[in-house]
Amino acid sequence: MIILNSSSTTEAHNITHILANHPDFSTYNHYLSVTHLADEINRRRTITVLAINNAGMQSLLDKHLSISTLKNVLSLHILVDYFGAIKLHHITNGTTLVSSVFQATGAADGTAAHNITHILANHPDFSTYNHYLSVTHLADEINRRRTITVLAINNAGMQSLLDKHLSISTLKNVLSLHILVDYFGAIKLHHITNGTTLVSSVFQATGAADGTAGYVNITNLKGGKVGFGAEDNDGSLHSFYVKSIDEVSYDISILQISQPLSSADAEAPTSAPSAINLISIMSKQGCKAFADLLRVSKALPTFEENINGGLTVFCPTDSAVNDFIPKYKNLTDAKKVSLLLYHGIPVYESLQLLKSTNGVVNTLATEGANKYDFTVQNNGEDVKLQTKVVTASIVGTLIDQDPFVAYKINKVLLPRELFKVNDLAPAESPKASKKKSSKKGKEDSSADAPADGPGANDEADDQKAADDNNGAKDGVTLIMLFFTFFIGFLVL
Repeated sequence: MIILNSSSTTEAHNITHILANHPDFSTYNHYLSVTHLADEINRRRTITVLAINNAGMQSLLDKHLSISTLKNVLSLHILVDYFGAIKLHHITNGTTLVSSVFQATGAADGTAAHNITHILANHPDFSTYNHYLSVTHLADEINRRRTITVLAINNAGMQSLLDKHLSISTLKNVLSLHILVDYFGAIKLHHITNGTTLVSSVFQATGAADGTAGYVNITNLKGGKVGFGAEDNDGSLHSFYVKSIDEVSYDISILQISQPLSSADAEAPTSAPSAINLISIMSKQGCKAFADLLRVSKALPTFEENINGGLTVFCPTDSAVNDFIPKYKNLTDAKKVSLLLYHGIPVYESLQLLKSTNGVVNTLATEGANKYDFTVQNNGEDVKLQTKVVTASIVGTLIDQDPFVAYKINKVLLPRELFKVNDLAPAESPKASKKKSSKKGKEDSSADAPADGPGANDEADDQKAADDNNGAKDGVTLIMLFFTFFIGFLVL
């Protein structure tokens, strides 16, 4: 059993590093990383881990559970309370019930978990806030918690925050101050005991705050007005309740506040970005063409800022990029940035996880109404990425160094937001015999043509020509058949 208790004045614990010193728990350590439970353990302040040695893990693996089911089983072994050896032998009345991460995250009772990304997608005035919850991985933090209050900031308020030019890691601290680890619906907000309360935020709960700087003061003012202020801001209430966006009783409450909370501690500079050289890795592993596009693009900083927090990159091969270059040059600068960002997702996804899960994933380009998502579809050892315009396959791994992984894919990913969906026959199907149409068809593939390009119309014209030609042939065949029967009748 491993007991972890990290106060705000001590260095955060790291379960992966701790277990690395105990080789008999190497399998357990491995699957804590694969299931992302290591991150869950590291982000919690008070935790007890019921560790399983290699022999015990083998008996579990012999059940051939899926990764998601294995995660549930292992999360049952992580208790959200502190039990040292002494406390373990001095339990009041000799027995106790303790909540596990399996219970705390809502997986135990089978109820559908909330999804902050999907909820805010219905509120376009909060698209920027929604985007940065994903980029900073705070969306995952919100979704895994059972009782949570999100103090949402509209696009105008987010712009005032972005104007400060904070790094992604610092911005994460600021936004985590706006996520309260208790439930405050609109009714409860106006019936606070004694009119005021201090509530812990995710910034405080994860140990990132200094002292009590991660607490938020909520005060019910006269006239039904409710004010919010960071504890390290001298008790100043400079932000106010605007409205309730969405509530699921005692599960999640999303409240709009008038402006971002101000906190010197949250806005303090954080550690520098990772030293991983994304461009160098790609260039040396057969993705130089994509790396060269990224090197001179405004998309590069977004990739680099996400490396520390979790990043998966899908890098097209040189031949795939070189074939695509003519169409890439026809895109506007903004669309080029979106296309490149479409090849990254703001979370670490090992190959094993990709092989065990199917579904839609958001990308670095996802923001508001611009979904820019694609579907991961696995078939045994093969993993395909489907964009509804093109399907690419993972053909290799460039680097896998948690929390960063980069894969080589055989095609450029084409988002439906920029390119036309090919609803017609596959590109390799025979074209009509007209030379003009056939030539046009070769030059413009409707699957790869930009949204304002002529590709789909040309292919449709080709198909119509082919259908007309086939119709004419069928007509001639019927006439010849009728003529043959007529001659036979005369002979008789």
